Amino acid sequence: MGSTVLSLRIDGELLDRLRSHAAKRGTSVQDYVVRTLVREDFDERFKTAVDETEKFYGAGAGAASEGAAPGHRIT
Repeated sequence: MGSTVLSLRIDGELLDRLRSHAAKRGTSVQDYVVRTLVREDFDERFKTAVDETEKFYGAGAGAASEGAAPGHRIT
């Protein structure tokens, strides 16, 4: 997979905040922004997968084991 350049125009205050967040993680602003976008994309795809699973199995599929200790199923 190749890479593509994305150019953004942002105000100085936002750039300062991004620099601060990136510095706390020991990374560049570019890497921080890319990782944030990738994480957000993963979260959206994961939620979609959960929603599709619930549609397939029914929204109450996990209800039988709610309140049970981890690894134990209430029957």
